[in-house]
Formats: sequence, C-alpha cells, structure tokens
Amino acid sequence: MKAVILAGGLGTRLKPFTDILPKPLLPLGNKSLMEIQIENLKLSGFNDIYIATNYKSEMVKSYLGNGEKYGVKLHFSEEKIRLGTCGPVKLLEEELTEPFLLVNGDILTQFDFSKILHFSKIYEASPLTIGTKIITTPFRFGTIESKGNFLINVQEKPDFNFEILAGIYVLKPSVFDFIPKEECFGIDQLIQKLLLINIPITKYLIKDYWLDIGVVEDYEKARNIYKEKFNDL
Repeated sequence: MKAVILAGGLGTRLKPFTDILPKPLLPLGNKSLMEIQIENLKLSGFNDIYIATNYKSEMVKSYLGNGEKYGVKLHFSEEKIRLGTCGPVKLLEEELTEPFLLVNGDILTQFDFSKILHFSKIYEASPLTIGTKIITTPFRFGTIESKGNFLINVQEKPDFNFEILAGIYVLKPSVFDFIPKEECFGIDQLIQKLLLINIPITKYLIKDYWLDIGVVEDYEKARNIYKEKFNDL
C-alpha cells in the first residue's frame, strides 16, 4: 500500500524551532515526528511511502535516507514552487495508480491508517475520503437564555464540539482529473470543486488519539504526550 506524507511546510508558527529544523524533523523523545509517522504507517501496512518536500528538503532526505532502517521504501518528491496541501500529489500522478493515503506531516496519532483506506474502497464512486476528528473547544464566557427582560437559564462557560478535517485522506487515481498541474492547490479547494459538481465525498471519523502540531504550545504538548502514550524505544 502507498502513502504520501506532506512535509514541505515552512512551519512559521513553530519558530524559532523551525529556523533550524524543518517541522517533520522536530524531535519527540528520541525520534523525530516524521520517523514516528513512518513507523506508524509501516504498522498499518504501508510500505511504499512518498514524502513531498520543499522547505529544507535536503535535510529531510539526508536524515531519513531510503527507508531501509525503517523497513519501508521512501521516495522523495521536491516542489520547485509552493503547491499547497493537494498540489504536490499531482507531481506523483504516474506513480499513484491505486487508492493511496495522504497525510499531513505534522500529525501525531495512534490511528491505524489502513482503516480509512479499507473504508474508502467500499464507496467506489467516491474519489476522495476525508478523515475527521471531533475536537472540544471551551468558550470563555457564560451564556444565558432569556425571555423578554427575564433570565430563564445560565450555562457557565460551555464547551463546543466541532468536527474538523484531520489531515488524513484517501485519494483514488480518478481525483487527479480535478487537480491542476504546477499550481498551488489546497485540499479544501479540491473538496469544494468536487462538491460543486456533485461528486460524492465520503468521511471517516477518527476516534483514536490525534494531535495537530501547529504552534509551539502544541509541540510542547506533543512532547509530553509522546512520553505517556507512545513507546519511546
């Protein structure tokens, strides 16, 4: 099975750490985030992994090598211009001739990636399956209910639940028809494009541990969580 890891982002919200290292190589314990992803992909049955790079690409390639030490085959695709979150897969169109996994390179998760791939195959007419995650966001203020000038209820700082894109997708080869060549193109744009012409998109709700490492506070959290939930061998 084949997977693509998006690892070309600048990581500007993780400065100053990313001034030295690209985001995928930031350490958690004695492994980098990218190594943890690769090992998780291997455990999920993905042994052919393409890494889409841009920022500090030579460092990423030099550190990871050909994948032999992880028991997988690693291939590198380097963007010459910024191609967004979906454009990089267009560069790999000739290699990706079967349904494949696409995953953001800044996610820490215990999810078995093979589950969403198998799920996607049930829906042959859908060229895209999106992984989603429910997150809870606390509200800063208490809310009230009223009737006219009278208070009838109060709720102190309620939580809100949102179902979000989890940065994990399955794409089928037919989706390449909708991705422009050599153009910055995001996965959100692809979703909107498919919805506009009534092409079905399936979704898979991820219930396993999941964290997007987008800002410094997330990175600090990831380092602590890694010690608790992941095997630091």
